[in-house]
Amino acid sequence: MKKSSFSLLLIILSLSVLTAQSQRKYKMLSEGWKESELPSVVIPIKDWRPYPDINDRKAWHQIPEHQQKLYIEKAEQYLGREWPVLPATLFLEFVRNGNRSHYEKMQFERRTALSALVFAELFENKGRFMDDIVNLIWAICEETYWGVPAHVGVQKAGSGLPDVEEPTVDLFAAETGALLSWVPCLLKEKLDEVSPLITGRIYYEVGRRILTPNLERDDFWWMGFSGRKVNNWNPWINSNWLTCVLLQEQDESRRIRAIHKIMRSLDYFIDGYPDDGGCDEGPNYWGRAGGALFIALELLDQASNNSINLSGEPLIQKMGQYIYKAYVGNGYFVNFADASARARPEPPLIYRFGRYIDDPKMMDFGLYLAKTQDYGKFIISDSWGQFSRIMPALFDYEEMQKKADAPLPRDVWLPQTQLMTARSAEGMTDGFYLAAKGGTNHESHNHNDVGSFMVFYDGYPVFIDVGVETYTAKTFSHERYDIWTMQSAYHNLPLTNGKQQKAGGKYEARDVKYNVNNSSTSLTLDIAKAYPEDAGINYWLRTMTLHRGKDVTITEKYDLKKVTGPLELHFMTIMEPDTSVPGQVILKTKTGNGADVILKLSYDKKHFTAESEHIKVEDQRLLTSWPPDMYRILLKCNDPKKTGKFMVKISKQ
Repeated sequence: MKKSSFSLLLIILSLSVLTAQSQRKYKMLSEGWKESELPSVVIPIKDWRPYPDINDRKAWHQIPEHQQKLYIEKAEQYLGREWPVLPATLFLEFVRNGNRSHYEKMQFERRTALSALVFAELFENKGRFMDDIVNLIWAICEETYWGVPAHVGVQKAGSGLPDVEEPTVDLFAAETGALLSWVPCLLKEKLDEVSPLITGRIYYEVGRRILTPNLERDDFWWMGFSGRKVNNWNPWINSNWLTCVLLQEQDESRRIRAIHKIMRSLDYFIDGYPDDGGCDEGPNYWGRAGGALFIALELLDQASNNSINLSGEPLIQKMGQYIYKAYVGNGYFVNFADASARARPEPPLIYRFGRYIDDPKMMDFGLYLAKTQDYGKFIISDSWGQFSRIMPALFDYEEMQKKADAPLPRDVWLPQTQLMTARSAEGMTDGFYLAAKGGTNHESHNHNDVGSFMVFYDGYPVFIDVGVETYTAKTFSHERYDIWTMQSAYHNLPLTNGKQQKAGGKYEARDVKYNVNNSSTSLTLDIAKAYPEDAGINYWLRTMTLHRGKDVTITEKYDLKKVTGPLELHFMTIMEPDTSVPGQVILKTKTGNGADVILKLSYDKKHFTAESEHIKVEDQRLLTSWPPDMYRILLKCNDPKKTGKFMVKISKQ
């Protein structure tokens, strides 16, 4: 950290952690390498060859034959295929009925197909995929907008159809630009044999849609220059914009200006990240948040002969390490916010990030995921087959065959993110596992979940965070918190005086205390301020504790201004609850080897009555993590008092 940044940090130590985070200015990239210094370290475009082109047959033949065969078989599905137009009315579905997936499915398939066809030609080198590659390049270049209907609203004309006179850059426009930029880098001679105008068309379209608007405009919110807090859009777009710049920008002065602007923009993402490296968007978004930042850092490192390198920065290291710290076991992750419990992060990305920061545990986690995901048995792919992610994975293939175990740390505490995880023993999934959070209800991809928790037993879910349904127009609108999965009533939280938590930065945890020793780990916090004023809460202290080898307890101590409505404790589970015996809720499940496990939620039968609700899950995104049957347990206080203290215990029967 530079001296000026360190002095600033000392000045603001008296402020809250979250305020300190918002004011911190590391500027690791833009101050570390001034624009005037870049010409001496950045490799000129004519000399930068990050990966071999099709003429380097030795390089492409070193890819395992079965991977080559998988790509060729996939590409053969697209041979001779005609690609229908993307109708305006399909684009308009988003504003007409909220559906975004119909258009995206057709649009995304074009990109997936182009990637597969290019790789197949690189492997086979017979020319039989070239006409289909050219057809897809032409079709994509003729699309009015490379982004998606849900994002076009940033244009001055607002949502609806895209304005061709105002190119705007969203996540998928940037990914399309990067995808197309790699094709001439890899296949230029082959493209020129068909027509030199193909490469020229790519240069033209990437230039007018990506390079020029991003260089000339500072008002795209994701850049960070407007003062708005950035999220995963920043590294996601910047890493792809950087790819376009490094591969496509022929004017070296513009190339240097763009690279430094990207570095300045990435600094806003880095500076806004908590010092503990926690991703408040959850593990699903890590690959497009911290993982996407790594892609950008990897490109900068490659394009500067290792001169632009942040691998030794503690914050960058912690941003990478978050992904294995959020791992529960058996494929489950701690999935607060818009994350799914059954995430599938990219093993080679994790492995390379770990190698970059010299973290053997992170590298092992990448190798472990490769094993559990049958890495190499199927085609190595990203959501679109992005070359910046797949090519290094292919060339690291042999290295990724080593075996390793998941790190599984016993305790994790991220003080700025206010996320705690604890398991019974290091390196094991046996017994109870507890994850709990504080934070605010103004996090990126926020759910109203301050003070919520998850419990697993032997690595399998007991009390869960439901996650998020398939995105629609409603998901990111003023109606977001009408969706049940976003509401505190469908998290493991109290309903107080009949009131749920509310969204916003002022709705937060206070007086957060973390405690750990060899026998237990706990998180205590006051969640009163996460609820609206009319909930009438003076304080609500919640303590969530894992007693190693024994149980999990949730203790509530509260004081209300007065009692004006019902008081309830809610628990979300996929285990069918038996509430027939007062004072306990029996939960039956099976472990991975099929053994029966009976767990018990114990409560004070004098004060509470237990009920349960069955929730039928039909959403396809939720069904990737959970079975179709979900349950909400409600412990209803029989006679709410102005003050009170009670405890529930989760234990094995």
